[in-house]
Amino acid sequence: MTTEKIEELMNTIGQKAKSSANSLAYSDPEKKRKALLNAAKSVLDNKIVILEANKEDISSSATKGLSKAMLDRLKLNEERVKGISNGLVEIANLADPVGKIIKEWTQPNGLNIKRVQTPLGVIGVIYESRPNVTADAGGLCFKAGNSVILRGGSESQNSSIAIHKCLIDGLLSEGFSPDIIQLVPTQSRTAVSVMLKMAEHIDVIVPRGGKSLVKVVQEQAKVPVFAHLEGIVNIFIDIDADFEKTLNVVLNSKTRRTGICGAAECILIHKDVVDSIGIKLINNLLDAGVKVNVDRNLQSIKGTVLATESHWGKEYLDMEISAKVVENIDDAIDYIKEYGSNHTDCIMTENNKTAKIFMDKVDSAILMHNVSTQFADGGEFGMGAEIGIATGKMHARGPVGVDQLTSFKYIVSGDGCLRS
Repeated sequence: MTTEKIEELMNTIGQKAKSSANSLAYSDPEKKRKALLNAAKSVLDNKIVILEANKEDISSSATKGLSKAMLDRLKLNEERVKGISNGLVEIANLADPVGKIIKEWTQPNGLNIKRVQTPLGVIGVIYESRPNVTADAGGLCFKAGNSVILRGGSESQNSSIAIHKCLIDGLLSEGFSPDIIQLVPTQSRTAVSVMLKMAEHIDVIVPRGGKSLVKVVQEQAKVPVFAHLEGIVNIFIDIDADFEKTLNVVLNSKTRRTGICGAAECILIHKDVVDSIGIKLINNLLDAGVKVNVDRNLQSIKGTVLATESHWGKEYLDMEISAKVVENIDDAIDYIKEYGSNHTDCIMTENNKTAKIFMDKVDSAILMHNVSTQFADGGEFGMGAEIGIATGKMHARGPVGVDQLTSFKYIVSGDGCLRS
């Protein structure tokens, strides 16, 4: 397909999305709920079709040298398909954000002012190998009253097409336009470049993928961006950390699923608990099959690898982690400021005062205290699902769910009020 044809295609998609967003904005919340429930049912009804499509994607991607972690992100099974359906049900049953009064007050001059949630309009979502994003992004945007243009990665193309069809089944069941949730039908990178410049049709872009994808989007976009940067997740083991709790939380944070953005990538160990917790913790990770890259203070532990500068601030998304000894909490915070990505960071401590210092001084979208970083997920936060974890500071930060996919307007009323 020529560049001219792709530009024409994307312009048509944008026009359809804009038109459908206008009609969707204040549609009946119950109809939206039923459409999502019907989409969830369609996912289950088409389980075999989705799994067969996913097998094609896995087979194709395996020949491209994708890592085990990336293949895990891509792979669907019956349980994960059921999870996609359940996610749509959860989104369906969330409170509809459109029209919700965020705040209301009356001024001494007689003005009654309401700040009311409104849809953003048209959202463009650019993502890589996770096919579940097709359902999560489509469902969340629709619930929040937005049209959405989905551009999935080539790795998950067949899976995304099969899941997208289920979303369309849901829309049509309640009389909604299929233009509300559109899937870009070409894998050409030109389509992405065009999409990033469609300011007249798209109100915000959400990139969900690796560092290179997010960088391209941020550099080229002429549309506002909800940036989802790397998940360089650090866990600080404080002097007052509980032994068993720390061992369990860190192991789960790293090994439950290594290919998600909430997976731990670096352990910062207080110097005074190296012998009591640190050595046992690292041995547990090694026993679980994790490659551990350590600083010189820990290199005497058999089976570890001496880290280089390239290991600090690295997102592995695999059975690999970095470990470093720090002097105190300030040293840990300085490390996170230099090497972190403002995504998710955690402290293990039984000292609430120390925990508060960590929460106050670390400027990440999600901060955790004594819990697995694998909980850095919108679904676990009660949002039904998420489009991604926004690491910027404008408009949306942390898990991007239905509330974050809205804006607001002011409704001002009075009884013939005049300004003197």
